Formats: sequence, structure tokens, C-alpha cells
Amino acid sequence: MPIPPEAFILDRSAAIPLQLQLRRQIIGAVIAGRFRPGEKLPSIRALAGHLGVARVTVAQAFAELVATDYLTSRDRSGHYISEGIELGPEAGPPAPQAARFDWGQRLDGRFAQAQRRDRVRDWRRFRFPFVYGQADPELVDHAAWRDCAVRALGRREFASLTGDLYGEDDPELIDYIARHILTRRGIRARPEGILLTLGAQNALWLISQVLLGPGRRCAIEDPCYPGLREILAHSGAAVHPVAVDAQGLPPDAIPAGVSAVFTTASHQCPTNTTMPLPRRRALLARALQDGFALIEDDYEFELSFAGATSPALKAIDQSGAVIYVGSFSKSVFPGLRLGYVVADPGFVAEARALRGLSLRHPPGHMQRTLAHFLSLGHHDAQMKRMRRGYGERRAVMLEAIGQEGLDLARDGATGGSSFWLASPVPARALAQTLRARDVLIEPGWPFFADPARGDGFFRLAYSSISAARIPEGIRRIATAIREARA
Repeated sequence: MPIPPEAFILDRSAAIPLQLQLRRQIIGAVIAGRFRPGEKLPSIRALAGHLGVARVTVAQAFAELVATDYLTSRDRSGHYISEGIELGPEAGPPAPQAARFDWGQRLDGRFAQAQRRDRVRDWRRFRFPFVYGQADPELVDHAAWRDCAVRALGRREFASLTGDLYGEDDPELIDYIARHILTRRGIRARPEGILLTLGAQNALWLISQVLLGPGRRCAIEDPCYPGLREILAHSGAAVHPVAVDAQGLPPDAIPAGVSAVFTTASHQCPTNTTMPLPRRRALLARALQDGFALIEDDYEFELSFAGATSPALKAIDQSGAVIYVGSFSKSVFPGLRLGYVVADPGFVAEARALRGLSLRHPPGHMQRTLAHFLSLGHHDAQMKRMRRGYGERRAVMLEAIGQEGLDLARDGATGGSSFWLASPVPARALAQTLRARDVLIEPGWPFFADPARGDGFFRLAYSSISAARIPEGIRRIATAIREARA
């Protein structure tokens, strides 16, 4: 008996293309045993008419399934479920109910407990999402990225991408990072001093695992990047928060006896303060004097709106104490999840060995696609477009903040994609109030070692909201603050 057209339903509100939905339905039905080998599918005309789609949509779906042996095509007869599909064994009658395995006795939840709980996964449904770390798809060159992906998967390069790199990295990508990306920060590095990672988060984890452990001590900025505190919570090391000032991390406040110090000198997270050159030199001198490693997370260095950027700590480090962390998450797109570590070759060799134990290396096809994206000039063009777009949004937000009487917690911040504001009312409660008004802000508590200190601050990012919506969003924030104060 033929499979009736009514067996198929498409969801037009879903982001998944209709052709892909149809293919998935047929594959799912075959695997589940609802469609059996030899059964005939509706004709292309009948199924297209039932679903209200073009015949070419059904025809393309059928053609893809024929190519993957889920369907067979018979001349003048139609399409049938393939006889050659290997299905799993029959389930048979249900087994008697057995006692459930108790995972609660074997899991202590220490990793889940350390995770941030302030992030809103469905942030796109809000009209005014001042959310940090999310890119505007309109600023990403989709066509260029697709072209580079096609190049990477071409026959000429496919053989090298399908092999196991045994812990090594794509030489073309490493070469471009060394000769173009790092030189813009004043850094000179050889390939043996560069390691690719799955973003900056993975880089910081690798560094903490190599350098720290029970009995070790480290220092971090306060406030700081919450993801770093999550990582260090599982390192076993004693963590010492050091309060930042208007120039970033003060070297004299670093406690004695630490093995590593983590800093965001270019754009302090979350205040966006840029550490001046004299303090950078003082910090390097302290590292050399006390013998601690200095980990520089140089995120968003491309987004500077005040002329030339200051040289990276790594660029002026003569002793080799600095471990530099970079990422393409902000300059390409967050979902890419590719970053890099630049350090002494001895450290890189140890970190590479650790990376090999968990993931060998980042996916080869993503590495080669990014190498093409960089070498063909698409990355530079995209950064110009992002600086232009973010510069406009930054100016609009600054004007709106001034007009509504909101207070910048750090004056003089000249880069990044967000502002750090002082809150005259508890920021956590303010964030909850604003959600009901279609506005998302980031309250300050996750950034501080003492969450109570963060209730006086919140962060507003402009990477994920259009310039046209910024003034109204700022007005709603100011209105909510006035109401709370009254």
C-alpha cells in the first residue's frame, strides 16, 4: 500500500528549510520502522500539492535521498523506500521494569554549580537586547565565508582535511596568524610558539591546567571575566581577586607567592579600561621579579575607537613570561570557536600535549576555511565593516546615555563593544524589571568575587542591537531606574 501524502507535515514557522524538513521526516520514519523497505512514496506532484510547496522542493528532497540510498527511483513508477537499508533489530516485547540507576550518588554537581545562570538563551526574542558577545549577522560576510568553506572542501584540499593531524595545526592558518594577526599587536612568534584552541575559554582552561593545581596560587582582576572564575574554581588553586582601578590591574596590589596572574590589559573585562604603557611595564617588571606567569587575554583588541592601540603586553615582554590569548569569536563570529595561544615553545608543547588528550586538535576543515577567510582579505574587510557599524552604535549609545542621565562607571573607555555603567538601584532587580519591558541588560554580580559588590553595576553591549533601537532601549532603562528610586 502506498504511503499517503497525509503522512507528511511541514512546519513553515521553523528556521529549517522545507526540503530539509521533508528529508528528515522520511529518514526518521524509515529508522523508526514506520516506512518499510519497498513501500512506495506519493508522487512528486501529489506530495507537492498536499504540502503546498513547489514540485522542485519535493524533487530535490527525493534526489538527495536517492543519492544516500534511502530511496530508489523506478522508471515510470515513482520512488520507493530502498530495499538495501540496514535497520536495527526488532525491539521485541518490553522488558520488565527494572530499578533505575542512581546517578545522584555518583555525581556531585561541581561543574554545573560553577556555571553562570544569568544568561538568557532566547535573547533574540527581546526587542532591546544589550547582550555582550553576540554578533550581528548583518555585519558578517556570509557569502565570503561560504566561498571559503567551498574552497576548503574542494577536491584539491580535501585529502589533507580528512586526515588526523595528530595534535598539529593547519600550517596555513598558523602562518597567517604569525605574519599578519600578531604583527598588528607588535608580537613576533614562530610556529612552535602558537597553539590553536577552541576559543579563548578553551585556551584559559588549558593554561590553568598546565600552570595551576592544588597548592598553587593565582591572581585575577576584580571584576573580571566570569568564565575565568568558573575555570579556576576547578583548578584546585587558591584564587586571589585584585581590585582594578582606572588604569586596570595595579601591580603593587598583587599578593606575593602567586604562580600566575590573569589580566585583560587592552580592554579590561568588564570595565573596558585600557592599561597605560607605564603600568604595563611595571606589571612586566613585577612578573620578572616575583617569577609568575602573566596571562594576557587580548580580546576585542580590534575594536579600538581612539586611534592606534597600545602594544600588547606580549609585544614588550623581553623575558618570555607572558602567555598571550587571542580569539576570532568577536572579529569573525562567536560560533566559530577558534582561538590561539602564543607563548614560550616549551609551554606550548606541554599545552599541545594536554589538548591532544581531550580533543586532538580543532576541526581541520574549520581551520582551513578560516585560513582562506584571512588570506583572501575577507577578515580585514569584515573588521572595517564592524568598526564602522559598532562605531555608529557606540556614538548613538553614548548620546542616549548622556541624554537620559545614566552614569558611566569608567570614563575614558575607548574600545570594546560595551559600556560599564553604575547603577543607583540594585542591578539584579533592575534586570528582572527590564525583562518584562523587552529589555535585556547584564547585571554586574557575575563579574565580582563578592556578588554583592556587583549590584551597583550593569553592562550594556551594542553588538547585538541595531542603532535605531538603542535610544528607546536606553530610555526604558532610565525610566525603570527612576521608578525604582521613587
